[in-house]
Amino acid sequence: MLSPARLFALLAVLAVATGSWLWPDRPQPRPTNAISDIGERVVDYRIKGFDVTRMQAGGAPANRLHAELLEHFSDDDSSVLTQPRLVVYGNADAPPWQIDAASALVPPDGEVVDLRGDVLIVREAHAQRPPMRIETRDLRVRPDEDFAETRERVRVHSGNDWIDAVGMEAWLRPPSRIKFLSQVRGSYAPL
Repeated sequence: MLSPARLFALLAVLAVATGSWLWPDRPQPRPTNAISDIGERVVDYRIKGFDVTRMQAGGAPANRLHAELLEHFSDDDSSVLTQPRLVVYGNADAPPWQIDAASALVPPDGEVVDLRGDVLIVREAHAQRPPMRIETRDLRVRPDEDFAETRERVRVHSGNDWIDAVGMEAWLRPPSRIKFLSQVRGSYAPL
């Protein structure tokens, strides 16, 4: 048998639960703090100077993602990065790849980074190889695999050589390689 105090507490909880279920929904004021290209959204937190480094098993950096601003959206658990820079480290023999864009979208699982708009990929000169510069748009990067791809136009400059193409798949982890998908043309100056 319930004591009178416990019976009163149980009835009070049931009354509150029933009242809240029967109470008509009142309109809530609309949040005013974030607007994106897909409508009004609520930012639940912002990080200025966002910086994260993923390490290799041996303790050396694998890649580093930096952004001037990260805005996280609670409605779908995605994040938008402003001025992202992704640096993909290879081995000690080669300089890292550096990828810059104006903005990026990171979906909830964080497995990809969708760099939006103009994207610039650079790698400094090394081991008698000239620097490389790749210009494209809308690049999707899978940081855990050091893989990048786009279906947009691509322009590659390396020394006196150049390649134009539509679409690209790039494996940035050594041994690095790039596959051009269509409409490939270029100029190669032998050494």
